[in-house]
Amino acid sequence: MILSKGLKASSPLTTAQIEKRLNDVGVSATAQRIAICKYILCEADHPTAEDIKNWTDLNFPKLSRATVYNTLEILVQAGLLKELKLPHTGKIVYDTNVEEHFHFLDSATGKLFDVSPEECQVTLAMPKDISVQGVEVFLRGKISIK
Repeated sequence: MILSKGLKASSPLTTAQIEKRLNDVGVSATAQRIAICKYILCEADHPTAEDIKNWTDLNFPKLSRATVYNTLEILVQAGLLKELKLPHTGKIVYDTNVEEHFHFLDSATGKLFDVSPEECQVTLAMPKDISVQGVEVFLRGKISIK
């Protein structure tokens, strides 16, 4: 099984590329949003809002907590991020991989990995009167290093 850590660009995105991504989904590309996107899209892996706020405190001083949360909400609504509530802690993380996929938590390290639908087949046998609108699979375990 091949587990991937988030869906990151092969090389860091430029400010112009981030601005274009925001504009393409109808989001105004303010300096604050560009800074937050630079961290989320280029550096972070499944960050929490607190992780993002800590990064902005170091790299974009005076950005308020409200701006971080409001920006995250806008990015989720625009489809640039997925909000994921971790079932074992209730903690919310943000995922840049908005394609269909599942998650694996390495219980030894606490790291979260993306798992493609091809790596984790789910077959449903639901009664005809039930309409499934989504499937979320969250796997837990340890990665053995050989």
